[in-house]
Amino acid sequence: MNLRRDVFQAIADPTRRAILLLVASQSMTAGAIAANFDTARPTVSKHLQILTECELLQQEQNGREINYHINAKKMKEVADFIEPFRQMWDDRFNKLESIMKKYKTKK
Repeated sequence: MNLRRDVFQAIADPTRRAILLLVASQSMTAGAIAANFDTARPTVSKHLQILTECELLQQEQNGREINYHINAKKMKEVADFIEPFRQMWDDRFNKLESIMKKYKTKK
């Protein structure tokens, strides 16, 4: 059975977010990634599989080793989706801040 992974379910997990942060600056092998966590290597491998299936990570074969690196194009798609929501909340907080400043000066 072939499961379709959802990007947002993938990044909802704190371990997977931590993996993304680790490989954001440099590509790493599964062993190097696993060394940063207090979990079993098969658990980290499962997280890597999910991130790869969601296309957030890409694999690159280098001899016997597989290096994982960020898929910048997919990360940009996620960021582009989230940006309108971030902007909406920024606008709301800016309006609230403005109201609070006006309220403070009237006192």
